[in-house]
Amino acid sequence: MPRHISYCHIRWSDMDAFGHVNNARYLTLFEEARTELIARAPAADGLGGLMSGVLVARHEIDYLRQIDYATEPVRIDVWVEQVRNASFTVAYELYDREAAADGSLPVACRARTLLVPYDLAATRIRRLVPREQEWLRGWLPDGGDA
Repeated sequence: MPRHISYCHIRWSDMDAFGHVNNARYLTLFEEARTELIARAPAADGLGGLMSGVLVARHEIDYLRQIDYATEPVRIDVWVEQVRNASFTVAYELYDREAAADGSLPVACRARTLLVPYDLAATRIRRLVPREQEWLRGWLPDGGDA
């Protein structure tokens, strides 16, 4: 499964009164990782228009473990879960920094975001152009709609 791996730092301001990352701050971490995938990577492939306007239509988050403050970044895997004509879904896994007994990093949070491309000049939702769809499909687990 092709995944973009992002490393994001937890800021002191991300913490809540209980000493772990506030639930709402996960959205900011996922936004940072998502931006690396759909803004920076496509620009390197000549697809700068993909991020010229994108709206979040929906978020879904499953919190599995708490994440505490530390100076080391957390790992977030990002991939495309579904591509449609006028929307696409990005999925994430955020990993705990502390390894399990078998040495693997446990997943602390899973999430997905439904995004729609938006034409800023016309102030309306637009369709993905074929080149954008092709690039996004390259990040699907099996190269086709999941």
